[in-house]
Amino acid sequence: MSSGEGGGGKLLLSEGHEGGPGAEVEAEGIRGLHSVGEKQLEELFNRLDKNKDGKIDVQELKDAMESMGHLSKTQAQAMMDKSDTDSDGLLDFREFATYCREHEKKLWLVFQHIDKNNDGEIEADEIRQSLNSLGLHVSDYEIQQLLHKMDKDGNVKISWEEWREFLLLNPDTSMRSILQYWSHGTATNIGESLDNILLPDEFAEEETEWGMWFRQLVAGGGAGGISRTCTAPLDRLKIFFQVQSLHKQRFTVVSCLQHMIKEGGVRSLWRGNGVNVVKIAPESALRFFAFEHMKRFLHEEGRPLRVWERLLAGSTAGVIAQTVIYPMEVLKTRLALGQTGQYRGIFDCAKQILRVEGPRAFYKGISPSLVGIIPYAGIDFTIYELLKNFWLSRHDLTDPGVLVPLACGTVSSTCGQVASYPLSLVRTRLQSQVTPLKGGAVDGEKALGMAETIQLISRTEGLRGLYRGILPNFLKVIPSVSIGYLVYEKLKLLLGVQTIR
Repeated sequence: MSSGEGGGGKLLLSEGHEGGPGAEVEAEGIRGLHSVGEKQLEELFNRLDKNKDGKIDVQELKDAMESMGHLSKTQAQAMMDKSDTDSDGLLDFREFATYCREHEKKLWLVFQHIDKNNDGEIEADEIRQSLNSLGLHVSDYEIQQLLHKMDKDGNVKISWEEWREFLLLNPDTSMRSILQYWSHGTATNIGESLDNILLPDEFAEEETEWGMWFRQLVAGGGAGGISRTCTAPLDRLKIFFQVQSLHKQRFTVVSCLQHMIKEGGVRSLWRGNGVNVVKIAPESALRFFAFEHMKRFLHEEGRPLRVWERLLAGSTAGVIAQTVIYPMEVLKTRLALGQTGQYRGIFDCAKQILRVEGPRAFYKGISPSLVGIIPYAGIDFTIYELLKNFWLSRHDLTDPGVLVPLACGTVSSTCGQVASYPLSLVRTRLQSQVTPLKGGAVDGEKALGMAETIQLISRTEGLRGLYRGILPNFLKVIPSVSIGYLVYEKLKLLLGVQTIR
């Protein structure tokens, strides 16, 4: 940080060398944030500790802020109150380092919010856009004043390092405080304008955490909804193949498509897609959300995730999402297999199932579903991430582009389907059975359980029967999962979602 204006002078934080003790390291739990190295913090602490007594008092903080041309009367005391955990009026190195680590995580979230194109630098247009969204309209001259205040290397952009160094000693990460701190000493009227508008404290700790969670859910839900709509006809085709032996019918892919179009027109190819999207969007959101958070929980700083940790994270995410959303899976199956006019929509289908079969019918077939999702979700997530990360590391890139997610998703989902498809077929057979509340049979056929269904398929159809419908399922899975991963990667980039590789 320069003394007074930006554009040169002594740095607040000395620059660490790659691999050395002062080098920055990736912050735990926050993807993309490179935290200040221990050596850098020690050097900064020693510079602030003017009397060399191993402690920093409020006056030393004020002197440091004034030497940099910043506000100091309230910020120094506020920083002391926030970081002085033992309330002795002094900061030792442990307290100071803890403050810096936690504070820069919040600064990183604000930096990402302003850095709209996620290129790691804040430019004039991004500053203007952020201020306009708050109701502050500033001139080009004022924007340049703000840029010059932080920009040390003269490239008319603000890097993460410049942003962090400038705001590290300002303890408040609310937008009002940042703007006041930033505009102090410049020829702008932003500080005065702040008194005339109501600024939300949108970067408070709780809200930024909820905001990140919300963006993760949106990215996952959008990926699921878009991909499933694109492949809805293939999904219905797969279900027909899985249950055709129950109705004593035999179809080829072409004849099945012809049958569906003849029975209900081209729109019938998307029959059940409404409930499908209603089901898959939250399921996909929960699955990706749970997977990312399980990775954070299992991750240890300083090393990549192990294969078994990815498998565990993927399997756990699959079980959580499947359990919550399973009733929608039953509704989707009934709507897809129903005749034209049998159900008037999602709610009518749910009412008929509840009236005839009771609430337990909404979890019919969940046992094979949960058993099947454990290997599928674990294998799918693990192979996808291993392949994607291998490609990114070989090409020294962070954005996988378009073809990489499509290719990696194809391979990973194919492997997962081979391992779990028989249980998926059994689940669909169980879901398609109608079991009256008072028991008994429907159309003279007794309802079967999971083990009985497996035995019946093996006895009457052989091993091939357990993989009946896998060809149209592959035709659906390849584009569906690949499109899902592609959309998820793009939405993550667009929404600024940071994940652990």
